[in-house]
This record gives sequence, C-alpha cells and structure tokens, in this order.
Amino acid sequence: MNSMKIRRTAIAVVAAAALPFSLAACSNSGDDTKAAPTTAAAETTTEATPSEAPMTDDQPFGPACAGVPKEGAGSFEGMAKDPVATAASNNPALSTLVTAVKKAGLVDTLNNAENITVFAPTNDAFAKIPKADLDKVLADKDMLTKVLTYHVVGQKLTPKQLENGSFETLQKGMITTTGSGESYKVNDTANVVCGNVKTANANVYIIDTVLMPK
Repeated sequence: MNSMKIRRTAIAVVAAAALPFSLAACSNSGDDTKAAPTTAAAETTTEATPSEAPMTDDQPFGPACAGVPKEGAGSFEGMAKDPVATAASNNPALSTLVTAVKKAGLVDTLNNAENITVFAPTNDAFAKIPKADLDKVLADKDMLTKVLTYHVVGQKLTPKQLENGSFETLQKGMITTTGSGESYKVNDTANVVCGNVKTANANVYIIDTVLMPK
C-alpha cells in the first residue's frame, strides 16, 4: 500500500511539474497566432506605400495664377471639370473673352472640341486695344471669329512644347512660342501670365495681350 501511494504521489508531482510547460506551450502557440496578422498588416502597409501617386510638377504657373479663386467652379480644380468655354466663364479675369466668344457663337465649338490649347487673353489684354477698335471687332462676327480662333491650337500643348514652338491655329494662321521654366511669350508680344491651366478638354495659357492674325 505504501509503495502504491508513493507511485501515485510521484505521478501527481510529475503531472504538476509538466502542467506549467504545457500551459506555456499553449500560451506561446496563441501568441504566434495573434502575431501573424500583425506581421501581415505591417507587410500590407509597407506594400501600400509605393502605390501612392507620385507628386508631379504638372501644375499651373505664373504670377496671375494667384488671382484665380481658391475654390469653386472658377478654381483650378473647378475649371478642370468643365469644358474650356464653360471653365473660362467661371474665371472673373476672362469675362471679356467669354463675352467675345458668345458674340462669335463659338461656345459650343470650343466646348465640344477635343484636346485643344487655348491662349486666353485677360480682361486687361482686351483693355489694351483702343475702345473704338475693340467695339469694331466685337461688332463684326467674321472678324471676331478669326481673331478668337487664332488663339486656339488643335492639340494640347505642354510647357515643354512652348520652349521653341510653331503651331497652326484653328484660324489656319501660325503662332510661335518661346521661353522656358515659367516664362513664355507668344508671337514675341504676349506673355503667359498663368500657364498650364487644365480644363476638361483643353490646356489653357492665360496671356496679357490679344493676338492678331497675321
């Protein structure tokens, strides 16, 4: 009897001694299971970072860009959503141009065109023209159409293309562009004061002088 008691006691001691190791093993196993999603999440986060869109320099530039509304339909973001004639109508600095476009009946032509560039004279650019001469052009639809379509090129031009360019306009005349960086001239007379403005169907370069067909 004593020997049986001794064996039972020994078995109980061994079992008791083994129990903490079993619990520790279970505990470690659980920790490993919980750690796996954390590692996976870290890997997912690491992989997601390179997929973010890189920053680009393809932004509007020039001193007059500061006068463009910061938000709303007339902002750069707002203009990018509308076709060019509609976008211009939301920019206060282009109200004279918009009036001229409406008089010439070119709103639909410009809005429906695809992939064009518009050299858009500011209100101050039109103000350089003597009032009598401007009124005469505005009253002559054919002449007004020629002047306005001379400001439109049938392709989207990047600033790089303006560095030393020559382009046919919708009026069928040619315009030349020169410059670099954020300083460009058109026909050696008009300065780009806010360039690389995006609309839904056009790139716009706002200029400080009205271009006249040669």
